[in-house]
Amino acid sequence: MNAKRKSSAFVPHDLVESVRGSRSGPLAGLTVAVKDMYDIAGERTGGGSPDWLATHGPAAQNAAAVSRVLASGADIIGKTVCDEFFYSVTGANAHYGTPVNVRAPGRIPGGSSSGSAAATAAGACDFALGSDTGGSVRVPAALCGVYGIRPTHGRVDLTGAMAMAPSFDSAGWFACGPGVLRKVGSVLLDGASEPATPKRLLVAGDAFATADPDVAAALRAFLGRSSELLPPAVEATSGSREDEDWRGCFRTIQGYEIWQIYGAWINEHQPKLGPGIRERIAYAATVTARDVATARADHATIRARIRALLEPGTILCLPTAPCIAPPLDASSDMLDRYRSGVMALTCIAGLAGLPQVSLPAALVAGCPVGFSLVGWAGADETLLQLAVTLGPCCGA
Repeated sequence: MNAKRKSSAFVPHDLVESVRGSRSGPLAGLTVAVKDMYDIAGERTGGGSPDWLATHGPAAQNAAAVSRVLASGADIIGKTVCDEFFYSVTGANAHYGTPVNVRAPGRIPGGSSSGSAAATAAGACDFALGSDTGGSVRVPAALCGVYGIRPTHGRVDLTGAMAMAPSFDSAGWFACGPGVLRKVGSVLLDGASEPATPKRLLVAGDAFATADPDVAAALRAFLGRSSELLPPAVEATSGSREDEDWRGCFRTIQGYEIWQIYGAWINEHQPKLGPGIRERIAYAATVTARDVATARADHATIRARIRALLEPGTILCLPTAPCIAPPLDASSDMLDRYRSGVMALTCIAGLAGLPQVSLPAALVAGCPVGFSLVGWAGADETLLQLAVTLGPCCGA
């Protein structure tokens, strides 16, 4: 097994042998790669950090999502690379390297679920588990040219998975085809489904305006190709206002929560953090209870506004990421602009706790770009079906 698929997408402490699932079930015959944040019984979970790995023993039992996919017939083939403590959207890990983006050679895969997206794109697995706090499934799905979903907050059990910022943490998964993406949803999704027929499509003009012109044009062309398969489109905005800092609100809560979870361990063990991660962790340590109280009040207002906009039957569409994947040797200034642009788009569903599916809609300069659909709370199954419906329009 290892000789067939060992690659940059998998961690050095990878599985020695595959973990076989049930011989029957909806996922029987499929293979899955698992982000190195989900516990696998008898294996150590690293969260992208060799120091965390070294200070923690093997898991006593499987994470809930791992148990689900195994019981449904999938075989786990390996554990995938992620950004340290999931605190980046580039996909580069200073300790384990950057997973190769086979669909955009020489460019980053996006993070933090970089290994899972890269493994899926390379055909090493049929689907892969990731997680999404600030875009960690949606962004690598777009940059690697695969399908990905961030479910409604709370609809997938995260027991046995390392946390980052519980106010926003969601499981997620990737697949090369929309049918497999939907099939995995039938296994992992719990809780309140809210089925409704899509009746209105809001085209987030403000979000398209933040994207590079060639990316926006390619995604507008995809929208045109698929218009007969979608509800009537209406130009709209994402709901933000100029006097509100949605990214800042998200960043404050995220920083505060990650420090509450990992701060004591970081102070005790002084881990060797990679560039970028080190600076963000240092920022997280400075966020005060007063800062986060203000941010939580803003969050409640923003969440209510977005959810009021996306009532059952209404879907918002926008670019998943504002650009194609930056080069591996991109300057720090270019990566800072990339992160800011990404977070302006991904924080919408993140703050509202809503489901978002990214489709590999088009190519720009030979690189994949993603088209996203955001639905109401519980619209996960509706979005997964829409992905299947729109699949034939993707990739042109």
